[in-house]
Amino acid sequence: MATVTATPAALDLLAEIVAEHGPVLFHQSGGCCDGSSPMCYPQGEFRISERDVKLGEIGGMPFYISASQHDAWKHTNLTIDVVPGRGGMFSLDNGREKRFLVRSDICRT
Repeated sequence: MATVTATPAALDLLAEIVAEHGPVLFHQSGGCCDGSSPMCYPQGEFRISERDVKLGEIGGMPFYISASQHDAWKHTNLTIDVVPGRGGMFSLDNGREKRFLVRSDICRT
């Protein structure tokens, strides 16, 4: 079963965003461009589909993944990290000098 965790750098950026915008949620969809990175939205401003899967929480904020991505990554541990650059166009990490990034590792049994 897939899990989600965050690096200290990701938790620091998340705390900065929450201090500015209030509670947020993450959504990881598939595809190219913005959908390749975890998107960070104010809670209540992004509609979660009934098919989206909640993987867990990072920094107390929910992290969802699209059903198709969950099927592809269901045996993967996801770690949310931060790298230099701009976030997705609609993500709250946009316009900063750093952005969220997903790193993955196959689950070991």
